[in-house]
Amino acid sequence: MADSRGSSEGSADGPETADTGADTETAVNDAGDGGEEEELSTEELRARVEEQYDFEEFGTAEMAEMSAEEWEAVFDPDSWLTGGQLLDRVERELRSNVRRREVFAVVERVGEGDADRVVAYSDEGYAIVRPDGTVRGTGTILRDVEPMVALCSMESYDVPDVDDDAGLPHPDSVEAGSGDFGNRMLQVVAAATMLSGVGFVLAWLASVVGAVDIGFAGAIVLTLGFLFLVMGGFLFLTVANARLSDRMRAEQYRDRLRAVGAGSEERPDFLPDEAFEAGGRRLEEAMERVHREALDDDAEELPDDR
Repeated sequence: MADSRGSSEGSADGPETADTGADTETAVNDAGDGGEEEELSTEELRARVEEQYDFEEFGTAEMAEMSAEEWEAVFDPDSWLTGGQLLDRVERELRSNVRRREVFAVVERVGEGDADRVVAYSDEGYAIVRPDGTVRGTGTILRDVEPMVALCSMESYDVPDVDDDAGLPHPDSVEAGSGDFGNRMLQVVAAATMLSGVGFVLAWLASVVGAVDIGFAGAIVLTLGFLFLVMGGFLFLTVANARLSDRMRAEQYRDRLRAVGAGSEERPDFLPDEAFEAGGRRLEEAMERVHREALDDDAEELPDDR
């Protein structure tokens, strides 16, 4: 993709194998050759893992921490969902995360039969999910998709219901000023502070012309007046900076949305339309080629220090 910085391939078949802990070894070694004893040890190990990990917040970090025995105890390969059912669940899970703005990606379902794929792409990478649960891709989107596939492969995991068109918003629908209420309240406080400062200064001026007798407190009143005026001005500057930052962030988000073709019926020019229609291996090879070309372009743009 245009801004990709790295390349990797991932698989949702299981976590990275970690060193087996002493407790895990005891649970496995004590299993023996008897079927009932082995089943009991597996159940004990499963209970311990389920107590240790929160599978509602399960991600790549937790996958890396788990040992091979823990993974096999909790995620029974015979019970994993695969095929079109898995892709349906992955697509729904992805669209739900995109709608909540936890993931930035365009999600598509492409191909048929053996070529059926779920593909998610952004300006920072892509991920392609196969019916068997393996994942190919690169960038941050790949790290987001891998744990989703692992969760969706478990029948006990409840995938949220979303509309078929759920996804990134149209660029023109993005509004700046999500914290507008807070900015207005800060403006009220700033205005009140400055009015108080003006009042103190007017009181000091009135004492100077003899209209008001404040005695030896004139210097204190004048100091308070200037202090309140400075504080009010600072608060107004803070509000102005916050509004400007909101507009800049909103415009940057709109630019990202336009770069990936959000809200448009056409894909960005750098994506292979024919490969998307075909799906399968052809799509995987085409996306890998696009990513490799993007890396070459980025390398050419780097300054030569020689």
